[in-house]
Amino acid sequence: MTLTQLRYVVEVASAGSITAAAARLYIAQPSLSKAVAELEAEMGITIFERSSRGVVPTEDGTRFLSYARQVVEQADLLEEQYKHGNPPRRVFAVSSQHYAFVVNAFVELVREYGHDRYEFSLREGTTAGIIEDVRLQRSELGVIYRNDFNRDVLALAVREAELRFEPLFEAREHVFVSRRNPLAARESVTLADLAPYPRLSYDQGQRNSFYFAEEPHITEQVDKAIVVTDRATLFNLLIGLDGYTISSGILSADLNGTDIVAVPLADGGVMELGYVHQPRRPLSPLAESYLRHLRGYVEGYIAAGYGRQ
Repeated sequence: MTLTQLRYVVEVASAGSITAAAARLYIAQPSLSKAVAELEAEMGITIFERSSRGVVPTEDGTRFLSYARQVVEQADLLEEQYKHGNPPRRVFAVSSQHYAFVVNAFVELVREYGHDRYEFSLREGTTAGIIEDVRLQRSELGVIYRNDFNRDVLALAVREAELRFEPLFEAREHVFVSRRNPLAARESVTLADLAPYPRLSYDQGQRNSFYFAEEPHITEQVDKAIVVTDRATLFNLLIGLDGYTISSGILSADLNGTDIVAVPLADGGVMELGYVHQPRRPLSPLAESYLRHLRGYVEGYIAAGYGRQ
C-alpha cells in the first residue's frame, strides 16, 4: 500500500467515477483502474462497486476511505509545512439543514482563523444528504434536528451510517413570517391561523420522506404548499407571498435582515438541535472551534427566551 494509491482511491470516491478521477489526476484510466484493483487485492476488500453510472464505496470501502483520508490529510499537512516552507492550508467542512445559527458560527470560525490559506465548506442540503456527507467524510460535522415524530427513523439512519448524534439544545417551535404578514404582531399562532397562507418547506430530494423533512408538522394537510431548495428563495417567498415555515425561531438580522420575524407556535412541540459525526475519528481542532462558536450562539439564543422552558 502506498500513499499514491490512497490518494487515488480518495479521488475516485470524490469524483464518483474512475474516468472523472483519472482526468483530475492527469493519469490514464487503465492505470488508475489497475492501481485501485491492486490496492483492493492487497487489502482483501472491495472498495468500490462499479456500474455504468460510476462507482460507489462499499461498506468495507467506506470504512477504508475514512482512514485513507486521514492519512492523506496528514501527509498533505507535512508536505506543506516542511517541503515547501509554507503554512499549512487548513480544511474544514460542515453540512447542515437551513439554520441561521449554523452560518453565524461558520462566519465566526473563518474570522477567528484569520490565515491567508484555508479551504472551508458550508453545505446546506437535505437531511439524508447531510448524513451521507458525514458518512463519506465530505463534511466533518452535520447539523440536523429531531423530535418525537422523526426521532426513531433518524436514529436508525444515523446508526446505519455508523455516526453519532450529539445534542446541542432544545428549541420551541416557531413560525417564520414576513414582518408585513398580519400574523407577525401576534404573541403566538396556531396551525389553524396559518391555513390561509402558503406553507414553505425544503425539498428533500430522492429521500423525500416526511421523517426526513426539515419542518415540524409536515404531515399536516394544507391547501397551499411550495417546496424550495435554498434559504434565500424561501425567505423571498415568505416576503413576496406572505408564506410561512416552521422552524427553531433563531434568526440573524446581520445575515437575513429584519424583514422576517419568528412567532411562537401555540401548543407547538420541541425541536432538538444537534450534530452528527464519526465517533471513531477524533474531532479536528477546527471542528472543536466551530462547535464552541455554535454553542456560544445557542447560549445567546436560550438567554433570549427562544429555548425550551
